[in-house]
Amino acid sequence: MMSTDRQVEAGQAVYTRTTLAAYDIIVLGISNQYIWKCPSTKIEENYNKFVSANHLDVGVGTGYFLDRCHFPSESPRIALMDLNTNALDFASKRIGRYMPEIYRQNILEPISGDILQFDSVGLNYLLHCLPGAITEKAVVFEHLKSLMNPGATIFGSTILQGGVKRNLAATYLMQFYNQKGIFSNVRDDIEGLKSELNKSFEDVVVEVIGCVALFSGHVPTHIQVKK
Repeated sequence: MMSTDRQVEAGQAVYTRTTLAAYDIIVLGISNQYIWKCPSTKIEENYNKFVSANHLDVGVGTGYFLDRCHFPSESPRIALMDLNTNALDFASKRIGRYMPEIYRQNILEPISGDILQFDSVGLNYLLHCLPGAITEKAVVFEHLKSLMNPGATIFGSTILQGGVKRNLAATYLMQFYNQKGIFSNVRDDIEGLKSELNKSFEDVVVEVIGCVALFSGHVPTHIQVKK
């Protein structure tokens, strides 16, 4: 079943100015550490390992990891892409020192506008908020690949249901979020994620920590990208 505009809106509507102000403590602090069992330091390590000086972040949250990670340049090009204007505003102010480019976009749709390619793309805690099964929402990989240079890296994280160990708190909280439309990961599993990543990228690596999959892959060097 394909997603509807209503489902897409529901997945991002929770990110108001009020919830974003508490996001770092509730999600990146409490939930990651004690419920999803993947400390935020693990996600930060992923950023430090893969982020480039020409980076696009999709599903920006509060900009926490962009604010903390180590870019390989003192003046990186950073772009923020999200459907939620509150998140774009919050994150852009947080990393204002980098003068980020800002793009409002429903990532389930083809990328609009003339945007120069990137050498890395971060996709953190976005996939489990997108409606549909992993096989449907994986269309975002091809959409993003159109913005990536040959050899560029995609990396990120997502909370899974299938193929991961969930404690009681994680089981109930995930069920609650899915009922509210905040999450849509009932049909997201580890094998499906690996399969969809491998369709679009090379050298795919997926590491499961708690309920969270940390992933990375590269655009084939021979791919033709738009100019």
